Amino acid sequence: MTAYLVGAGPGDPGLLTARALELIARADVILHDRLIPAAALAHARAGAEIVDVGKVGGGEQVPQRETTRLLVEHARAGRTVVRLKGGDPFVFGRGGEEAQALRAAGCDYEVVPGVTAGVAAAAYAGIPVTQRGMASAVAFVTGHEDPEKPETAIDWAALAAFPGTLVFYMGVRQLPRVAEQLAAHGRDPAEPAAIVERGTLPEQRVLATTLAALGEQDARAPAVTIVGPVAALHDELAWFAGGPLAGVGVAVTRARAQASGLAARLRALGARVVEAPTIRIEPLAFELPDLGRYDLLVLTSPNAVEALLLRAHDARALAGPKIAVIGPGTADALLARGIRPDIVPERAIGASLAQALGTLRPGRALVARAEQASEVVPDALRAAGAEVDVLALYRTVAEPMPEAVRLAALGADWLTFASASAVRFFHAAAGTLDGPRLASIGPVTSAALHDLGYEPDLEARDHTPEGLVAALVSAAGPD
Repeated sequence: MTAYLVGAGPGDPGLLTARALELIARADVILHDRLIPAAALAHARAGAEIVDVGKVGGGEQVPQRETTRLLVEHARAGRTVVRLKGGDPFVFGRGGEEAQALRAAGCDYEVVPGVTAGVAAAAYAGIPVTQRGMASAVAFVTGHEDPEKPETAIDWAALAAFPGTLVFYMGVRQLPRVAEQLAAHGRDPAEPAAIVERGTLPEQRVLATTLAALGEQDARAPAVTIVGPVAALHDELAWFAGGPLAGVGVAVTRARAQASGLAARLRALGARVVEAPTIRIEPLAFELPDLGRYDLLVLTSPNAVEALLLRAHDARALAGPKIAVIGPGTADALLARGIRPDIVPERAIGASLAQALGTLRPGRALVARAEQASEVVPDALRAAGAEVDVLALYRTVAEPMPEAVRLAALGADWLTFASASAVRFFHAAAGTLDGPRLASIGPVTSAALHDLGYEPDLEARDHTPEGLVAALVSAAGPD
């Protein structure tokens, strides 16, 4: 098997490369840093071994030799192992050392570059590291040197004379020394500088300053520091706005295929999103009946719409019966395929659909739904005198949740649920819902929370993902 040294980018999960996501999804083992996007691990397959080998300055450390040992051990055992690193593996990531160890052990490897923080954080701060007429070169420098070392590996005189932009990675505690050394070797103390904390993330903060004042800033890691005339462009070119959910942590528990759209909408509003898929939709084998024999077709969810039309191949197969749906989300799924439902209750619950059917007396009805679902609608139709068939299209099963994802979800400000099954499966995996505030998409989901002894802090008025987002924005607004 091949070992993969994979760059996870600077923090924004949208900057993960397609190749990185592909490898994460099929890895047997993932050895990851702590500064990778939390959402990256949500793409790991069920059963993958996920090991935190991260290092945090001043905190608990996993020795590099232990990380290298694990990498070689798993590769030699024939496992597909991904060494997932923040930024780019070959830019201050010790990826070169790990590649050397793999080569010495006779293991094949592949390097997957990632977007490096020195470029990405600067760009998100509105600072181009090169700019015509201002900087035609850029130097990347580590800020991690130990000030107690008798000799430095950094040529401060050469850096001070460097005709371009200097980008220092990490090392915020060393900034007074950086400023002192550069000024002592001739760099202009009045030169613009900027510190970008948590670059590319919703809580990004930019401290605009000068070289001389670098050591006076209340800077916090992780951060990159930019020194050079281009740093002054921050005020003119800054574009990355926080949005109404800036800095708010939101965990999304929807099935992986459905989570990405909701997560993208939340991130666009500034939220710090944790993707924690709790359920997985498994299609069932079924024979599509002749829908023309039915007076009424009831679709209970967007998943039911997708599964039915996938088998039907053509929307014309639904011509004939009246179509009723549970909730606006299911109606939207039909409308997206050019089909307008006849009956749409205001609330996304079976009881509302039963009421919306009113005096309709279908002779024969087909209810297309999940394998295990409430009997409210079939029972209501039978009570109205209809002959009812139930067609199971899919089942909902638990999605294994990596420990790091579980902890990140429970550490978020909001834990969101878009279905009752997501509530049950998350609680079964985590053992608790304590910690975050709980957001429910609608009454059925809220009922599942009640059954577990929890009260939702928020229930969407419009029982759709868009309604859930709107409710979160409203909750984050001024009191």
